Amino acid sequence: MRHFGHISSSARAGLFHQEPGEFDSDSPAGTLAAALGATLYSPATRPHLADDVLKQTARGVVSMVLCLEDSIDDRDVEAAEANLVRQFADLDSRGAESPLLFIRVRDPLQMPDLARRLGPTVRYLSGFVLPKFTEERGVPFMEALALAETEAGRRLFAMPVLESPELLHLESRAATLAGIARTVDKYRDRVLALRLGVTDFCSAYGLRRSPDMTAYDVQLVAHVIADVVNVLGRSDGTGFTITGPVWEYFRLQERMFKPQLRHSPFMEGRAEELRTALIEHDMDGLLREIELDRANGLLGKTCIHPSHVLPVHALSVVSHEEYSDAQDILRPERGGGGVLRSAYTNKMNEVKPHRAWAERTLRRAEVFGVAKEDVGFVELLTAGLAG
Repeated sequence: MRHFGHISSSARAGLFHQEPGEFDSDSPAGTLAAALGATLYSPATRPHLADDVLKQTARGVVSMVLCLEDSIDDRDVEAAEANLVRQFADLDSRGAESPLLFIRVRDPLQMPDLARRLGPTVRYLSGFVLPKFTEERGVPFMEALALAETEAGRRLFAMPVLESPELLHLESRAATLAGIARTVDKYRDRVLALRLGVTDFCSAYGLRRSPDMTAYDVQLVAHVIADVVNVLGRSDGTGFTITGPVWEYFRLQERMFKPQLRHSPFMEGRAEELRTALIEHDMDGLLREIELDRANGLLGKTCIHPSHVLPVHALSVVSHEEYSDAQDILRPERGGGGVLRSAYTNKMNEVKPHRAWAERTLRRAEVFGVAKEDVGFVELLTAGLAG
């Protein structure tokens, strides 16, 4: 699989200076963590879940979470587990490519049980999402993951969700973060990424951001994100990939763009028209939040609606200017440090302070690609919708 793999090779060639790289469930953990992109959540109770997975794959989704936790009623858990087993068998019977699939569980013992019940179709499973992760709750989850791997006979990853009240409350945050850090470091080889549960943070105080606001406008939430990145997102080799919070609003539908696409040649005169449509349909907040996610050290995003996927992916593509700067900074002859004017002649690149940024940028370029010099977000989004 690859990002923008759902569009034609000729369209990709017209968009990318360096095309997105291919990866699969057996790729190195660092590659998969960077490649998660917009991780689309779906309740495990959906009766045609296999159809949904394949449909979203055809639209560019590369990672999905099938949820047994907050998205379903407590009374439906047993039926949802049985449905997952049926839907994985359906996927297997079709032999089609699926995205990276994760199951969000409620308790640790669900993991080895599901791995056993899935049988050979467990090959479609990349891992589990672990809710309300703390040191106390996390250790049993991680130990159960080892049992699930034994049942599956394959590597399975964990994606802990940081969303507990202990992490939000100021008086317990430092100790909770230290405990989480000890736990994920102990099981580092099995932790693919850390996910932020901002909806739960807001819930603890009866808050909900409007579509005009980002998570960073809610100061309680912004402070937690900053502290999580401070402790768990360092670029010194101790950090983890931390993904952006969910965006709750989804008034925008792909069909809003389809008539315009039919009447307009590909990428001709589309920029202002599409930008206006995005803002008018409550997407301006999402676009700003994606940019702020990356500025604050986050990569990828939890999504609850398919219309969010392409904006996340389009804004994850490395610009030609970013790529040029990163390459200049990492040239072997720059190893001694120094300051140089960028190739775009609009900034100064400091070799030592900007090295970690450059390395992170090139990792993103490997999986999301590098846009051509005259290609921006609107062209990438338009191509994704047309594909």
